[in-house]
Amino acid sequence: MVAAVFYGGWAAFGIVAILSVLEISLSFDNAVVNAGILKKMNAFWQKIFLTIGILIAVFGMRLVFPVVIVAVSASLGPIEAVDLALTDKDRYQELVTDAHPSIAAFGGMFLLMIFLDFIFEDRDIKWLGRLERPLSKLGKVDMLSACIALIVLLISALTFGAHAHQHGGTHADKAETVLLSGIAGLITYLVVGGLSGFFEDKLEEEEEREHEAEEQAERAGKPKSAVKLAGKAAFFMFLYLEVLDASFSFDGVIGAFAITNDIVLMALGLGIGAMYVRSLTVYLVREGTLDDYVYLEHGAHYAIGALSVVLLVTIQYEINEFITGMIGVVLIGASFWSSVRRNKRLAAAEGTGNTDKAKVASEV
Repeated sequence: MVAAVFYGGWAAFGIVAILSVLEISLSFDNAVVNAGILKKMNAFWQKIFLTIGILIAVFGMRLVFPVVIVAVSASLGPIEAVDLALTDKDRYQELVTDAHPSIAAFGGMFLLMIFLDFIFEDRDIKWLGRLERPLSKLGKVDMLSACIALIVLLISALTFGAHAHQHGGTHADKAETVLLSGIAGLITYLVVGGLSGFFEDKLEEEEEREHEAEEQAERAGKPKSAVKLAGKAAFFMFLYLEVLDASFSFDGVIGAFAITNDIVLMALGLGIGAMYVRSLTVYLVREGTLDDYVYLEHGAHYAIGALSVVLLVTIQYEINEFITGMIGVVLIGASFWSSVRRNKRLAAAEGTGNTDKAKVASEV
């Protein structure tokens, strides 16, 4: 935060603060998921995740990845992009602004898919029941998320092209670029999701084999050979965590483009957020308390959905940075408050001898 003040004054301080809150808000559910998996790993693999993993997360995804996005979208080399960002900020800003429609389409589609897949999944715990119940029923239709996302992309591209043409803008020929960038965002999400699913399946297979091996060893009266299998399971856990972590890092980086195009502020803000989330993950592993706040994951995904809409809107309209940053904060705060109320009502029900927790929880 001090570096931000020296770099760009109090305005930069505010942007970095918003980016930090944004990253923490988007990664709350990531911390919960990470903690649930990390507690199954031994001390060695926990250290690997919190050392090598944090290097990949902070320096790889938060520092290198934004450079790659800018370099690819503006047709620059990585070194040129960094040099331009530091030495000729006006030209860099011009290039990023010119490439913003394709960046926004790519990121908006990626975030929209995360939100749609979450909202269409049938979950035991529902935050906004009247909205989530019918949507979970609709979610039984195969590939509904991808279909809706493609329709939204098509409307965005056509609207952008018509708007630019109507105002005689230089981006009138970029409707096709917006369309292609959005499809690339969709493909990226499907690939990341496929890899995460693959590693998750491997993890489940290894855990089943480990359990079977332990049972066989007990029946035969032999020493358990769980160390090797546990090592394999831990390795697949680590790979799964890295893929999962990268996907959550990606939405934070993409979401940051809705706040600022300054790569230094982006790296500072997202880096602070990433370090905080790691601290939160360790805290969750040691205390195991945040699972009680069951609506936080919902709030984080609604924030992701809101950000996806913001990015798609910013293809042709400007939105105030403060509004963009506060959307996530408000939604996370609301979900936390709802979780606290739910816990108080459950505790009151227990105190009055009402043992039907499921009924009380559904009423809440």
